[in-house]
Amino acid sequence: MLGAAISSIVPWTLASDVFIWIVLVLAGCSMFRLAGRWLNRRDALFAAVLYTVNPYHLVIAYWRSAFAELLASCLVPMLLLLLLKAAEERGWRTLVPLACVLAAAWLTNAPAAVMVHYSLALLTVLLAWQYRSPRLVVLCAAAVALGACLAAFYLFPAIYEQKWIEIANAVSAGSRPGDNFLFIHTTDADHDAFNRVISWVAVLEMMAVLAAAWAARQWRETSRTAWNGVLVWGGACSLMMFPVTSLLWRILPKMQFMQFPWRWMLCLSMIFSLLITVALSRWWMRIAVLLLSIVVIVMAWQRVLAPWWDNAGDLREMQDNMATGAGYEGTDEYTPVGADPANVDKDARKVTVEGPSHAAIRVHRWDAESKAFTVEMSQPDRVVLKLFAYPAWKVEVNGRVVQTAERDGTGQMLVPVEAGINNVQLTFTRTWDRTAGGWVSIGAVFSALGWFGVRRRHRAVSKEQIVPRLP
Repeated sequence: MLGAAISSIVPWTLASDVFIWIVLVLAGCSMFRLAGRWLNRRDALFAAVLYTVNPYHLVIAYWRSAFAELLASCLVPMLLLLLLKAAEERGWRTLVPLACVLAAAWLTNAPAAVMVHYSLALLTVLLAWQYRSPRLVVLCAAAVALGACLAAFYLFPAIYEQKWIEIANAVSAGSRPGDNFLFIHTTDADHDAFNRVISWVAVLEMMAVLAAAWAARQWRETSRTAWNGVLVWGGACSLMMFPVTSLLWRILPKMQFMQFPWRWMLCLSMIFSLLITVALSRWWMRIAVLLLSIVVIVMAWQRVLAPWWDNAGDLREMQDNMATGAGYEGTDEYTPVGADPANVDKDARKVTVEGPSHAAIRVHRWDAESKAFTVEMSQPDRVVLKLFAYPAWKVEVNGRVVQTAERDGTGQMLVPVEAGINNVQLTFTRTWDRTAGGWVSIGAVFSALGWFGVRRRHRAVSKEQIVPRLP
């Protein structure tokens, strides 16, 4: 949605650049807010800049173009900040802000949301044990529930509609965690070339975190809670990138849908930026770190791996396919159950007759969410549409709702028609899961607003009790 809004303001050739700039500024602001909890303004500003240009952010921007994951990086510092506030203040003021961060993670990038929630679980257990505070566990559980309710308009359909599609293909060969641990080898040379780059970036970042943690060990005396949380979290993030944790990737719920273990650098990079800032007090050393981060990426770009596998000709072909109506190549996990994208004819007509019947076909409208055409048949038959048969499509023939079928192998929709003239209308409808999710989200928003109102009134009453009335 952010990208669409940007592209409506600036030329589409600049939209990605503007998006990246906005997101990196937001990530820096988030890190500045976290670092300011312990550091002075100048040190917090350096931490923010380092987080903005950390190696993994540059990998996302220049190689992967994983813009949703990049946007999720704005949430990681806020997660730690709100958890520390909840643990140290032992109050419920952070409930709604923490829930908003968790909801934003779901609405930004699902793999990042899985990572954020497992990080939340780890840090909650650690902080609750340190503070002997079962209340913190209850608060975080409530935040998870409220966050899920706020994002229900997305989560309900995302969960329910998985049975319509081949979601297991999201973790097929090449995208499975087992194929993407650090320094793993597969039969795909291009895959392994990228994996080597990302593996060395990860290892260098881990080494920098270890060295910075040793140099910044005096921080433990002033902020023991944050110190322990950062080290345990960083250790867990690092460990999850290696094959030794393959069992966890298989048994932990939804963990496999993170696909790439090195995605844990999204969290590790925040820890890296914070510890480097604390460890290096001299500015010449800090500037050297910033320059080194950029040099590593540039050297890898020039000598190890090209930033992207599509060239200008590929992009022109994609643009031409969109202009002519041929469409674009989708991903296998979103095809209907039983359909094989390899069998789909991209040059197929919008409407054809399945059998030997003679027909006169006229297409009146063929939009994304509504289609209309007329078929004059010599005898009853079925027509084949250039359209996947998702259950959300409502099909009416001569004003009467009909039951459709799908073609074996391709998943194309089959619509029964009678002899004579048939006026066919297709509308993409809101299924019950979308409606229910929307109402749950609306209820959660009003609950959050009500919570803010109650908390504000409670604080006002507390101030009146503390401040003595003047005679």
